[in-house]
Amino acid sequence: MPSVSAAQHAIDPVKLEKLAEVAVNIGLRLERGQDLVMTAPIAALPLVRLITKHAYAVGAGLVTTLYSDEETTLARYQYAPDESFDRATDWLYEGMAKAFAGNAARLAISGDNPMMLAAQDPAKVARANKATSIAYKPALEKISNFDINWNIVSYPNPAWAREVFPDDPEQVAIEKLANAIFAASRVDVADPIAAWTEHNANLAKRSSWLNGERFSALHYTGPGTDLTIGLADRHEWHGGASTAKNGITCNPNIPTEEVFTTPHALRAEGYVSSTKPLSHQGTLIDNIRVRFEGGRIVEAKAGKGEEVLNKVLDTDEGARRLGEVALVPHSSPISASGILFYNTLFDENASCHIALGQCYSKCFLDGASLSQEQIAAQGGNSSLIHIDWMIGSDKVDIDGLREDGSKVPVMRKGEWA
Repeated sequence: MPSVSAAQHAIDPVKLEKLAEVAVNIGLRLERGQDLVMTAPIAALPLVRLITKHAYAVGAGLVTTLYSDEETTLARYQYAPDESFDRATDWLYEGMAKAFAGNAARLAISGDNPMMLAAQDPAKVARANKATSIAYKPALEKISNFDINWNIVSYPNPAWAREVFPDDPEQVAIEKLANAIFAASRVDVADPIAAWTEHNANLAKRSSWLNGERFSALHYTGPGTDLTIGLADRHEWHGGASTAKNGITCNPNIPTEEVFTTPHALRAEGYVSSTKPLSHQGTLIDNIRVRFEGGRIVEAKAGKGEEVLNKVLDTDEGARRLGEVALVPHSSPISASGILFYNTLFDENASCHIALGQCYSKCFLDGASLSQEQIAAQGGNSSLIHIDWMIGSDKVDIDGLREDGSKVPVMRKGEWA
């Protein structure tokens, strides 16, 4: 693995600075005095430093960063006693939940090696993931309920670059991945802030049209797919910038090309096939094929990673039900790049997708004022997980179904109709 300085040499410093500025001023829109909790792979230290600088420049209170490292993660799987895989650092996540309850913002830098755990025991991976999900739930609820402003951006970790561009020398691979991240994140232009303002306006128009239609369900047809997804009662579509319960309007995902809402946990019927691989916690799951009855996955197959998929589905009762449905045109810039990122943040913005598990409470009319019981009564799903996977392509059509049974074309061959 190259040194940090060697990796930095392949990354445009001007664009990296712009990414940090966008993360703070568009992604988070930090307020003066607001604390920031950041997580990042240790390889992303150059971006962490820039984000920290920009956060303090706009008046952040305290910036605290928690780092992860591939080699120390793998050391656990190689040397830790078996019983350790049923434990997680609950004290740490309790601290994060306390910070979020105190209105700290959340920023995650993604960029881990997508195949980091591919050679490890799937049972141990599943146990560790479940333990972490349970421990993290108090903090995750603050994010999934949109109590605070939060954001995810990415850094071209050398290990990630090697997976995306395996046939290139490492420095070339890092440079290619960095440029792809910058383009998708709209920081390769003269004025990224203006570019994001225009993009958010376009996504808002799509959301507004869908909210005006008030579809009761969406019907997907395509190769290996004939699926009807009922939408939650009083659902609301969102896309781009959204306002958190703390009153701050932020862009949670950079990049983003989606408009999304909450499906009804009991109203998915039919079958669907994935159109891109899912990289989940260091394992690649490919050629996913599932069948729904009464909103629940009753059959699940995968060409690769099937054992991990089924263990994910057994996390809890809500893991086999849907928590999000998102629409993305096949012609999105990320799709047009032709790059498979092996990173859900990017790959989900190349394709229409669905998510297993926890729903977003903000995707309801008056969602900020609803209790968990009210959300469940309107069809919102609850789970320890929230995992997006891609089901859209240029061969998939989507119709909106109205209460009276009439159909409205929403997408044809992967494009807005």
